[in-house]
Amino acid sequence: MGLFGRKNRSSVSFPEAAGREPVIRSSICTGEKTACLRDPKTGHIEEICLIRSEAEMKAFREKYGVTGEIPTIY
Repeated sequence: MGLFGRKNRSSVSFPEAAGREPVIRSSICTGEKTACLRDPKTGHIEEICLIRSEAEMKAFREKYGVTGEIPTIY
């Protein structure tokens, strides 16, 4: 367990992410962005990685095969 009780998360491969849609969770206060997968049936959100640059966003899109616009939730 890391600082503040956060657990290290392993990467989720896209076949395991089937049925979930990619979303970007953004903080209203700080503007921090996190790439997530949301289950449309339950609304459960699983955080995948922190997005700090366009390169990280590009890597997320390539890893999970995301094309087009990704919705942002606040």
